[in-house]
Amino acid sequence: MILNIKKSFHKLLVLLLPLILLSACQSIPSYVPLSQHKTDSSAGIKHEFLLVKDQSVFGQLGEIEVESDDSLPLIARYFGLGFDEITNANPQIDPWLPDSSSTVKLPSRFILPSAQRKGLVLNLASKRLFYFPKNKANKVVTFPIGIGRTGWLTPKGKTRIVAKKAHPNWVVPKSILKEHSEKGDPLPKVVKAGPNNPLGDYAIRLGIPGYLIHGTNKPYGVGMAVSHGCVRLYPEHIELLFNQVSTGTKVQLIHQPFLIGWDNQELYIQVYPRSQINKKQNKKLLKTFRKKLKAIAGKSKRLIAWNKVETAITQANGITVAIFKDHLNNEAVTQYKHPKDLNLQIKPPALINKSWRIKVAEFSEENSAQRLAVMLNHQGPPIPSHALSTDLGYIVVAGPFNTLKKAKSAIARLRIDFELDSKLIERGKNIAKIQNKQSILSDLMSVLDL
Repeated sequence: MILNIKKSFHKLLVLLLPLILLSACQSIPSYVPLSQHKTDSSAGIKHEFLLVKDQSVFGQLGEIEVESDDSLPLIARYFGLGFDEITNANPQIDPWLPDSSSTVKLPSRFILPSAQRKGLVLNLASKRLFYFPKNKANKVVTFPIGIGRTGWLTPKGKTRIVAKKAHPNWVVPKSILKEHSEKGDPLPKVVKAGPNNPLGDYAIRLGIPGYLIHGTNKPYGVGMAVSHGCVRLYPEHIELLFNQVSTGTKVQLIHQPFLIGWDNQELYIQVYPRSQINKKQNKKLLKTFRKKLKAIAGKSKRLIAWNKVETAITQANGITVAIFKDHLNNEAVTQYKHPKDLNLQIKPPALINKSWRIKVAEFSEENSAQRLAVMLNHQGPPIPSHALSTDLGYIVVAGPFNTLKKAKSAIARLRIDFELDSKLIERGKNIAKIQNKQSILSDLMSVLDL
């Protein structure tokens, strides 16, 4: 039996997602150069914004139509968004297998959190960083961030940048050494700079002991709460930030899921899902949020469309909403052309019979096989994977690997990170001959919950 569970495989993949994109701070080999994702200024991507006096809402909502072999993580990274940002804004779309011609909302309009506009402000609730360059009060730079998961929460508070390091070594904390040892995945005490280093090419050390803002070799986990507490950025974003900030820069780490902002005399709100705070804390924040809105309504003498407020609170999708009743519903939405070769960024090399390959899983249903293959190609560094159709159903095959050592390393990762009992395929062996009828039957029964 390939998957020893009594539930649909789609549900299993949802549960495995945090593991598949787990950050920080692991040491594993890479084969896709991250430099291929450098920012393309012609795409309408924008990280820097100029603000007029009292403006706290900026950016532009956008949309793009999905093409074959796209995924929401690919689209998110291209347009400077994080995983949670794009999936919360598009809950009806499968992030890994979106239907062609689906319209994806790009929530690229932001409200500044309530904080002093100096240095770095990291809103953990929105998983977004805001940088206010010194002596440039009207400028803000923003990037999505990945933060700590439950049990390894990124701390809140005020601190400073105390050091910067390009091409850093990673001295593995004892707690992480222990965690990996218990999983049967021992790490060296020091991971040298290079493609195996989970810190990426740049690290910014904070005054809070043990915490960094850094790059990553798992870029598609940016925008999620999956790290061991450090803050991580896309490789192309950490390079930009690293070259702008200096030692001594102030850093504020805050948690504000309910945001209020102004733009051209119009009032906007932006609500993010409750995470990393309990119901009591959320209830208190929500009460304060409503109280502030009522005070604004009284002072401005303009009526608030409370139905819009309540809808935004319920949906918590991170999309900015104008809430004055007399606001004209004419919010501009930029229609973006599909980026050239976007869906080729994670395409694995073609399988070769003479190379080493791995039988990862078998399925009776095509989408489950395709979804697993796509997720493995996204996770970082990727395991090149293919969903293939055979007479008995569908099979996921990882490869090609040019050495037995690399194939065995991938098998270990599949076992440790994803609890998948994958098998090595002999070189030259026909894939159609390696399927197992009992495994396909078992998968079908699991999908049907029999």
